[in-house]
Amino acid sequence: MTPTLRTERLLLEPYVPEDEEDFVALFQDARVAQWMGDGLASEAADRALFGRIFTKVYAQNLFDVWAVRRNGLLVGHAEIKHTDAVGGHEIIYALAPAAWGSGLGTELAESIVTHGFDTLGLTTVYATVAAPNEASMTLLRRIGFEHVRDIKEEDGSTTRVLACRLTATDR
Repeated sequence: MTPTLRTERLLLEPYVPEDEEDFVALFQDARVAQWMGDGLASEAADRALFGRIFTKVYAQNLFDVWAVRRNGLLVGHAEIKHTDAVGGHEIIYALAPAAWGSGLGTELAESIVTHGFDTLGLTTVYATVAAPNEASMTLLRRIGFEHVRDIKEEDGSTTRVLACRLTATDR
């Protein structure tokens, strides 16, 4: 069961069916979608993705996925899950453009990493970032992630793999 997490300004909690329109709007925003997975998907695909959060992810307790709220409004999406691409647990997060530049991304990413270390017992948490996404690269470096390798995608683009490792002094 995905737990509820709180930061100074954010509430991360499991999605509810009433979040569908806000979820779709977030993933249909081209400024957000350009950095997520394969980019902008159809609205129908995003609705199907939202449905699978309930029918697969939550129903089978596959991994943690959160609606990210600020002042009661959905402002983002977050996950931590095992992926073959990194060979470990990867954090995935997105914020609506209205929330960019206010430090909320740092707050969000730190909370997911802390959950990975403290609750899931991980010693390494990964993130993947499209090479041109300098804002995410800077944010992740600031909170302790280091570049470990690159993945050359089929379309010729490069995805950076970063890792944040729990050190003996952190335990």
